[in-house]
Amino acid sequence: MDADFGSTGTPRGRSRDRGAHRKQPTRIRVQSAGLFDDIAMTELNRRRFLGSLAAATVAVVGAARLVVDPQPQTFAQTTGGLPATSGPTAPAALLPPPSPSARIALPGGGALMKIPGEGDLLALTLDDGVSSEVVRAYTQLAKDTGMRLTYFVNGTYDSWTENKALLRPLVDSGQIQLGNHTWSHPDLTTLTKSDIAQQLTRNDDFLKKTYGVGAKPYFRPPYAKHNAAVDAVAADLGYKVTTLWSGSLSDSTVITEEYIVKMADQYFTPQEIIIGHLNHTPVTHVYPELVDIIRSRNLRTVTLNDVFLKTP
Repeated sequence: MDADFGSTGTPRGRSRDRGAHRKQPTRIRVQSAGLFDDIAMTELNRRRFLGSLAAATVAVVGAARLVVDPQPQTFAQTTGGLPATSGPTAPAALLPPPSPSARIALPGGGALMKIPGEGDLLALTLDDGVSSEVVRAYTQLAKDTGMRLTYFVNGTYDSWTENKALLRPLVDSGQIQLGNHTWSHPDLTTLTKSDIAQQLTRNDDFLKKTYGVGAKPYFRPPYAKHNAAVDAVAADLGYKVTTLWSGSLSDSTVITEEYIVKMADQYFTPQEIIIGHLNHTPVTHVYPELVDIIRSRNLRTVTLNDVFLKTP
């Protein structure tokens, strides 16, 4: 998939002034594991003890902030209720996709990593589908805001059948596009040609049966791993566009909500293809922040089909 990016500081203590007068040792009672022990401490040790106790408290609080809320949230939930659809409190609509007449031919000569040319387009592409709840929440986000998305599907996950009723209308309308990410997410460079073909055709058959659409010509190799043999097999099956990315939310593993927003702030810029994942819930808690970045930069969310002419 993608590489995640990631300082720690050590507090510097203050030495005790040396003076002519020394205080008598102070006795402090400390509770540990339900027992009380008498500890004789000098004033210096007392300060060190209290300083360590304070540092430990801060560390515990800081660690608590990293605990991920396992509950996914919809856009409406993260904004405190159903968002207004009209009136002064209604959010400004996201910009519509470009006119079909503005579509361009697919570039050749290698993997697709960025939208060609200059403009205001942002292609947010989302992989896998490990979590049915995250697939549902992202799809609801699209429904609530008009955001246009491309899902790169692994059909092996139940999320794609469990969310069919919610997702199918958005696929039918073209607001969400489905791409081929193989059936079960193997490293294609380790497979035989026949196994590579099976991974792609089984997934394509699943998409046609479940959603009435095929994914050609777009496929994304798991872990971004592909070679000449993989590309040749894919091209023979009609998958002529190996689709990678130019920016990432870095959420292939569980990371903090703050880091996801940081990555969005860094990479949500014109003409980028962004990779995210439909696997872990933290991203569902920051939908308003993602939408605000897109809106404040006047970006136009697009599917790949919104940008490129369809191939025969």
